[in-house]
Amino acid sequence: MLNFENLLTQDASGWHWQLPNHFNIAYACVRQHVEQGNGNTLAMIVEDQNLGTTELTYGELDKASGQFNYLLKSLNVSERDRVLIRLPNASSYPISFFGCLKHGAVAVPTSTLLSAHEVAYLAKDSGAKVLVTDKSMWSELSHILGKNDKLKTVLLAGDGAIPKTDASANLEVIDLHEALQNSPVDDSIVATRPDDPAYLVYTSGTTGFPKGVLHGHRSLIGRIPASRYWFNFQSGDRILHSGKFNWTYVLGSALMDPLFHGHTVIVHEGANDANTWPRLIAKHQCTIFIGVPTIYRQIIQKTKYTAKDVPSLRHCMSAGEHLSDEMLLAWRQRFAMDVYEAIGMSEFSYYISQHTGAEIRPGAAGFIQPGHKVALVDDNLNPVASGQEGMIAINIEDPGLFLHYWQLPQETRASRRSGYFLTGDYARQDEDGYIWFVGRKDDIINTFGYRVSPHEIERVVKTHPLVADCVALGDTIAKEKTIVSICVILTKDAHLDEASLLEFGNRHLAKYKAPKQVHFYQEFPRTKNGKVLRKQLLEDLSNKREQLTQSPTEAQA
Repeated sequence: MLNFENLLTQDASGWHWQLPNHFNIAYACVRQHVEQGNGNTLAMIVEDQNLGTTELTYGELDKASGQFNYLLKSLNVSERDRVLIRLPNASSYPISFFGCLKHGAVAVPTSTLLSAHEVAYLAKDSGAKVLVTDKSMWSELSHILGKNDKLKTVLLAGDGAIPKTDASANLEVIDLHEALQNSPVDDSIVATRPDDPAYLVYTSGTTGFPKGVLHGHRSLIGRIPASRYWFNFQSGDRILHSGKFNWTYVLGSALMDPLFHGHTVIVHEGANDANTWPRLIAKHQCTIFIGVPTIYRQIIQKTKYTAKDVPSLRHCMSAGEHLSDEMLLAWRQRFAMDVYEAIGMSEFSYYISQHTGAEIRPGAAGFIQPGHKVALVDDNLNPVASGQEGMIAINIEDPGLFLHYWQLPQETRASRRSGYFLTGDYARQDEDGYIWFVGRKDDIINTFGYRVSPHEIERVVKTHPLVADCVALGDTIAKEKTIVSICVILTKDAHLDEASLLEFGNRHLAKYKAPKQVHFYQEFPRTKNGKVLRKQLLEDLSNKREQLTQSPTEAQA
């Protein structure tokens, strides 16, 4: 049995991690609850718009993931072999994920939004031997996989027959449901060590190709501070998350973390609108809701729900980008509670957050979670003074930190210096301990000799009642002339001209921070995980400028 309290302890000298000799995420999230007599507790509820509601107890998840474990053995999958998982939010996801970890294989979560060519790249780069995907997704993938990669087997989840495709002759295609039914339960769980690899996620790379980030089983232990100081877990919690499991944010906060502590997770699959989330909260008596700022904005702007419609809800969480002060205030007024934010990254999950023990200070990201050794350092890796801007650096001994970049040893070495992992993100810490996030160095706007954080500008502009979302950019309009431009999405049916918004910026920001140009958008270009593509917006502004300077003949060419 695991004793959570002994994994992270505090004494007069500070916080201390106590990593056990052996630790397996699948045991911690699934098997331990069965051994404690809680096998009948609901682990997960999946709301699928086509298939209806599916429930999975801890006992059922333990059994099914044990069958998946046996299936991997029958396919000659070895420990540390990679298994690519491209599934919707469905019960097959935790079964496959935890089945991999029981076997000692490395799970590779992959977004369902990726193109077939992007999936092919991840299959090749990860060296995966097995792909687990849904039958509805197989047709688009079948013609490209199994040729320039190490894939041997495709396991197809979902209802219906296996689609007839022109799949590579190198691939064995198996119906996952039938295979599991015919597989005995293998109750074994590999006695992995905390530093053994568990899962491999991909993030944007500096070369233009996705970069693999390998995490060990210890990563789950490294998220204990978040469980204490962000989630605010209470006995019997039911957690609804608006995202997809393939996103690192959701993989942790909607799968591993809640199940580690024995709670129930509710996820949704299918088309949705702003009404989906309050409706599901009410239906399943959810106590915690986790989303991104866009979801909170949509609920406020597009629904009439109030606190009385979701009486079970007591705690709300957000990450991915900053929730505007206006939206926080609107949520407080409508639902009589705060939304607690966190900052994280693919390499380290969430390590800075707000918590119920301190008031939310508008614009601040919260606090460094107790247990994590995080410093703000200058270019010489010396800690900066209170109030000064520095790069966020994380102690390399932190169990929440990733193991290494996949097959990129030079990049791994470059990210670690003097006992720190250098995040590339910048922030400042005030005298009360609040962290004020500045952003990545290449996002910082250098305008007329001033260094300006785009996030600070965005926070202020989002307080305008007609602004639904915005992105601040350093727009170089001439040689050695960079101005602050703001790209804006207005609220539904709103009308606002550039002059009015510029005047608003001048009233609420220092002159050197105030936007000089406004560009209106219906939607922003985003990554598969919903992050705004700032570089693409800058290219868009540059292209518009070039078109305006061309002669009519050139513009028509």
